[in-house]
Amino acid sequence: MSLVTQKKRFILPLILLLAFTIRLIGILSRPIWYDEAFSILFAGKGPIAMLFGTLGGINARAAEEHPLAYYLLLWGWMRVFGESLVAARLLSILAGVVTVAISYYLARELFNEKTAALASIFVALAPFQVHYSQEIRMYSFLALWLMLATYAYVSGAKGAGTKWWVIFAVSAALAQYTHNLAAFYLIPLAATPLLHGDWKTLRSVILSGLGALLLYLPWLLQLPSQFAKISTNYWVERPGLDKLFTLLLVYVTNLPLPDNLLFVGLFIALAVTSIGLVQTFRRANRNRNALWLFYLAFAPPVLLFLVSQWVPVYIERALLPSGVIFCLWLAWALFDTTLPAPIRNGLLALLAVGVAMGLYQHIAYRGFPYAPYQNLDVSLRERVRPGDVIVHSSKLSLLPAAYFDRSFQQIFIADPPGGSTDTLAETTREVLELTTASDVESATRDARRVWFVIFKKSIEEARAAGATTHPHLQYLNQHFKLIATEERGELQVYLFERRP
Repeated sequence: MSLVTQKKRFILPLILLLAFTIRLIGILSRPIWYDEAFSILFAGKGPIAMLFGTLGGINARAAEEHPLAYYLLLWGWMRVFGESLVAARLLSILAGVVTVAISYYLARELFNEKTAALASIFVALAPFQVHYSQEIRMYSFLALWLMLATYAYVSGAKGAGTKWWVIFAVSAALAQYTHNLAAFYLIPLAATPLLHGDWKTLRSVILSGLGALLLYLPWLLQLPSQFAKISTNYWVERPGLDKLFTLLLVYVTNLPLPDNLLFVGLFIALAVTSIGLVQTFRRANRNRNALWLFYLAFAPPVLLFLVSQWVPVYIERALLPSGVIFCLWLAWALFDTTLPAPIRNGLLALLAVGVAMGLYQHIAYRGFPYAPYQNLDVSLRERVRPGDVIVHSSKLSLLPAAYFDRSFQQIFIADPPGGSTDTLAETTREVLELTTASDVESATRDARRVWFVIFKKSIEEARAAGATTHPHLQYLNQHFKLIATEERGELQVYLFERRP
């Protein structure tokens, strides 16, 4: 075996080690937030309870808008490794690392060994990928299954055997069982033979698609009720054209970025994307596989954007698979084209700055919706007296606090029924065994003292809407005496005492 061959054998393991190491950074220091707390608490209830909490029982509307594949995986994982943040986040990290490996093999199949190595390094370091490879949610698995479907499609289209079309069907079904928005990637992927005029592959795609639909049929029957929930009770707003610019930021640096770095991040994103676009459509570089990757990087977000003008479902984290494809496309545009070396080196330097900015922001960010929930629990438990109640203004702070101390009695005020924020249905709350109140009056009716927890952002939003303060605080100030206030990160904590 030659020295060059031996070196090639170590390229992928080293890239995967890099990906794993980057994703471990901050695994303990990053605070938990509402969605992660929900995942752990919900998955911990077991399959039967989750099914009830998702579908809402017989003749009830859907309660949880996501399918159960990720939650079932997390339930099994936690039964073996426990429910700590490290254990739960490791599951997503492993999915992210496997996605890096698939991206390597996909780029090698489409281009060459060098481009594959560079493309997978981009995926390993991309802040967008790192963020959701570390979060206790389903998005890293969404990327994994859709990248596997993409690799299976490429292998099947090249005539590598029927097994790849079986893998395509299974991975497509798993992606749909992971997130309903997987369809926005699968539709452009399945439409590829039409664009290429490849009728033989189209027949295989149709057969595999039917197989995927058959596997997905048990959940497909539940989609109407879930669609009804999303249509009436979903927090996402109709996207504007600005999303086309923020998408590039998400792909390159991820968001949020501090205000003083937004211009820098946007400049980097526009620069690398523009040069990549020019290289893609230059006659000297014309490459059908590169054009296809460009299509898969941007067709799903455009499709999601268009559908969201009707039913707003545009969430950028659901575009994580297209973000992986973007990395592969960009690696080709920089290293496998006629791009002059000085421009290539300059773009690499810009990318390095963008990646460093995004990774630092991911590790250091402590703004909304993060807060020191564990410290809050410890502090309140030490000071609470008989007759006191602890009331959270919303579920966003209650669930993370409940994760750290599940025996500590705390209440949250439910969202207005039927509103855009009413995303935690009554059946799901029952499964989670949460104590709720319909309004602040009923939450504090028998209380001598009230510990009230609210995000500072909620107060600011109320004032921006023209109110003097948040309505919950307005009621408490009218009926109770304010004793003390304190800040805990993004949270404001008030202690009220009932007036004589």
